[in-house]
Amino acid sequence: MKQPNDFHISIPRPFFFLFIFFLTLLQTLISSQSIHPFDSLTPAEYTQIQTTIRNLYPAAAFHYVGLDDPDKSAVLRWLSDPQSKPTPHRRAYAVVRTGTKSHDIVLDLDRNVVVSDNVYAGHGFPILTFAEQVASEELPKTYPPFIASMEKRGLLIDEVICGSFTVGWFGEETRRREVKLMCFYLNGTVNFYMRPIEGITIVVDLDEMRISGYRDRAVIPVPKADGKDYRESRQNPSFDNRFKSIATYQPDGPSFAINGSLVSWANWEFHVGFDMRAGPVISLASVYDHEQDTRRRVMYSGLISELFVPYMDLTEEWYYRAFLDNGEWGFGQSAVPLQPLRDCPENAVFLDGYFAFHDGTPTKIPNVFCLFERHAGDILWRHSEQAVGDLVTESRPDRTLVLRMVAAVANYDYIIDWEFKQTGSIKVTAGLSGLLAVRGSPYTNAGQINTEQYGKLLSENLLGAYHDHFLTFRLDVDVDGEANTFVRNELRTRRVNDGRSPRKSYWTVVGNPARRESEAKVRHGAAGELLVTNPNMKTKVGNAVAYKILPGFPPAGVLLEEDDYPQIRGSFTRYNVWVTPYNRSEKWAGGMYADRSHGEDGLAAWTAEDREIENRDIVVWYTMGVHHVPCAEDFPVMPTLSLGFELKPTNFFEYNPTLKYRPPAPASLNCTLSGSIKI
Repeated sequence: MKQPNDFHISIPRPFFFLFIFFLTLLQTLISSQSIHPFDSLTPAEYTQIQTTIRNLYPAAAFHYVGLDDPDKSAVLRWLSDPQSKPTPHRRAYAVVRTGTKSHDIVLDLDRNVVVSDNVYAGHGFPILTFAEQVASEELPKTYPPFIASMEKRGLLIDEVICGSFTVGWFGEETRRREVKLMCFYLNGTVNFYMRPIEGITIVVDLDEMRISGYRDRAVIPVPKADGKDYRESRQNPSFDNRFKSIATYQPDGPSFAINGSLVSWANWEFHVGFDMRAGPVISLASVYDHEQDTRRRVMYSGLISELFVPYMDLTEEWYYRAFLDNGEWGFGQSAVPLQPLRDCPENAVFLDGYFAFHDGTPTKIPNVFCLFERHAGDILWRHSEQAVGDLVTESRPDRTLVLRMVAAVANYDYIIDWEFKQTGSIKVTAGLSGLLAVRGSPYTNAGQINTEQYGKLLSENLLGAYHDHFLTFRLDVDVDGEANTFVRNELRTRRVNDGRSPRKSYWTVVGNPARRESEAKVRHGAAGELLVTNPNMKTKVGNAVAYKILPGFPPAGVLLEEDDYPQIRGSFTRYNVWVTPYNRSEKWAGGMYADRSHGEDGLAAWTAEDREIENRDIVVWYTMGVHHVPCAEDFPVMPTLSLGFELKPTNFFEYNPTLKYRPPAPASLNCTLSGSIKI
């Protein structure tokens, strides 16, 4: 029965199909205009993918689902004229497990068809899902040998919490997906990582979801709960009232604009995407050149490709801990909601993200990114001059745009900032915070230790393990186009022997363009410049336009031997810089299947071909790292340690691009609250 509020239109039959045709056409036009080639998968698309794959494999477990990178040439054609050129096909790439097999599946979302479905036959396994991690971590609580071990130590089983850790590869031939569990004791603190239960090895078969190995080697004291809690509510407020309130207000709203996932700010325009493995993905970053009155492309895409964290402890419960955080845990799916006023300032705008859960269901991470303008009183440029008469002073305040994400990968929190500057620079910063990985120890004072240790005694019965962090970025840098060349400018000292000057020495620059991949491998240490140039584009005075890679924190090099098994898997950290020809399938420096991999896939393997890279579409892989020797100030929670690098224009512009920048007017104290935006 028709209800009183029903709305009904009577359309004559001859016009009905014409009406449907135009309605469909209108929907197509609207959707094509709203979809950007690099837009993250939507919840509806995740559901579409879930339904399609579940029709093929009803019990499939979804380990990775992401946007399948569109064809670059198609994107560039679309970019030249978005209004008239068709948007490249939307495709998704999924890795699912059925039984003991991993499937690589590509789906065409526009046509709703499976393009390819291949069973992976190589070494290694996909990203662990949250569901299987949780299931494995609950097994010890009902396992009689573990319960007996807890009773022997006088520990309450209800106060025990376990975490799963990937086990790496040490030359063995195996096809089993396994993790090892490390357990901790609560009972008085939420900081369970500081109360490890040492001496126990628990092996879990993930496919069968059962404990397949167990050993209680030794009883080692569990550190006390006292002094471990980091919560504000548990601290003595002795530092209260030391600081007056400080805030950042923008009464007229932010200076940036967001259209879908496309961000425009000052002279910058770029696209923001979210990937469950990489986290933030920056695409089609271009800068406006006032002199040329045109927008010039700087970077086609940039993302964190892999994060290698090897620990230096050789004991039975620790030797295997050498993690590939992106490929084993999923850096993006480990992201946490950002807290307004704590993680991001008052003027931040927040963006949401989605990833596929174990069963393929779209899962939302609210506030996964924040975007804000940073104005901290820094000087953009200045000069004072009195030689021309009256004192002349010109000064400009600096302001930048920051995109931030935080990934909590087990005990560590990684704060990732992509910062865009008015100068045309892109600065990337990784902040390391969270909690140290620590080992229980029988020692209560450093003076008791007379043997080689693998860490630093931080508290009674607690050793902070020595370890490394290496973050490898994939940077498809397109400086004024795709045809680029990597140049290493060496600074060489010259001796003056010909009497042309009273000076005895000077230094000069010798440019070395890399013609093949083998010539572009760089370890930091030697003085010089690392440039990505476009030899086909010149400034007015004839310099090749370029962007320079500037290291930030003193970069660390690999200290492990090259034949050590963790280093074989992390071989992409052997050099700080690699350069490869563009290949859309070469995305993950440690290989697509990183868990228990053998190092046969990834950056080191690809570059063994020694392909040509001069004056071609190239990708720069940059690794920054730190050797972490823990200290007391890192305990019980670690102050942020920041690493970074910068992509800086070098002869890209004809002059300082901020020369005509006008300082903003002083702000009033009225402020507008920021909202939440989905990407």
